[in-house]
Amino acid sequence: MAAPAPAAVVVMGVSGAGKTTIGRLLAERLGPPWRFVDGDDLHPPRNVARMRAGQPLDDADRAPWLDRVRAVIAGARAGGAPVVIACSALKRAYRDRIGAGAPDVRLVWLHGDPQLIRSRLEARRGHFMTAAMLDSQLATLEPPGKDEAAVAVDVAGPPGQAVAAALARL
Repeated sequence: MAAPAPAAVVVMGVSGAGKTTIGRLLAERLGPPWRFVDGDDLHPPRNVARMRAGQPLDDADRAPWLDRVRAVIAGARAGGAPVVIACSALKRAYRDRIGAGAPDVRLVWLHGDPQLIRSRLEARRGHFMTAAMLDSQLATLEPPGKDEAAVAVDVAGPPGQAVAAALARL
C-alpha cells in the first residue's frame, strides 16, 4: 500500500544547512496549494534573544516553539493547505513531538560538511543564529533513523540541486 500524499514536509538540519532557502524553493516547485512556513518565525522572543546572545536552547526552551511547529503541521493535516516547514528538528524526540512520525508528514534532512555550513553562517547577516552556535547544534543532532524514512540531501551543491534531489525521493 502506498503512503498517503504528504500534508507536510519538514525540512530539517542544523542552522546554515539551507532550510529556509531550500524549503521555499521546494514549496514553489510543489506549487499551489503548497505553502512555506519558516520555523524560525515561530520562536518565542525569549528564544531569539537567547540565540542572539550566543546561548544554546535547551529542551525546555524549545518546547513552546516545537508546539507551534506542531500546530502548523496539524493545521495542514486537518485539511489546510499542505506545508513545507523549515525546522531544525535536531533530536528524534523533537521530530516525534511535531508529528514527523505520521505517514503524511515527510522529512527532508539537509546535511553537509560542517566547515561548509560554518562558512555559510559566517557569511550570513541579520540572522539571530550565529556561527558560534553551530557546534552545539552538531552536538545535539540525532540524524534520522532508518525507521523515520527521511530523505537525506547533501547541501554541497546549489539549492536547486538539493531541491531536485528531495523531489526525486519524496
